[in-house]
Amino acid sequence: MGAGMFHIILHEPEIPPNTGNVIRLCANTGARLHLVKPLGFALDAKHLRRAGLDYRELTEVEIHADFAACRARLGAARLFAVESGSPMRYCDVRFQPGDALLFGSETRGLPRALLDGLPVRQRLALPMVAGNRSLNLSNAVAAVTYEAWRQNGFAAAAIPRELHGS
Repeated sequence: MGAGMFHIILHEPEIPPNTGNVIRLCANTGARLHLVKPLGFALDAKHLRRAGLDYRELTEVEIHADFAACRARLGAARLFAVESGSPMRYCDVRFQPGDALLFGSETRGLPRALLDGLPVRQRLALPMVAGNRSLNLSNAVAAVTYEAWRQNGFAAAAIPRELHGS
């Protein structure tokens, strides 16, 4: 995907293995990961290994004091918030290189004020069966990231030899 085709933002993540899965996802898709404090876990080497976060050296991870600092760092990047109950489906958006995908914490989601500050077309949801509350954070991040990457031709992806027709 090339360094930083997309920015993945986890707003106040709480569960280390979810963040570990997202770090691995970013390493394998070329996305940049942004973590917005407070975090529900320590980022020291011992805790990172135990939580499966040992892929951190394979991707760019930036830690921000708050969402305002993260937003400032991203500059003009288009921001899409992914939250249960949002009015737009994630697959109905045309993603572009440089877009930022924002996901909330596992137990609280995204703050209402943050969501209300975004245009409706930038608030996305993943379809689910009626009556269900939400998807696992790392699963939601994977679904949206791969759709954005697919729309951009899986840029810089390694293509298995057998798919080249050789």
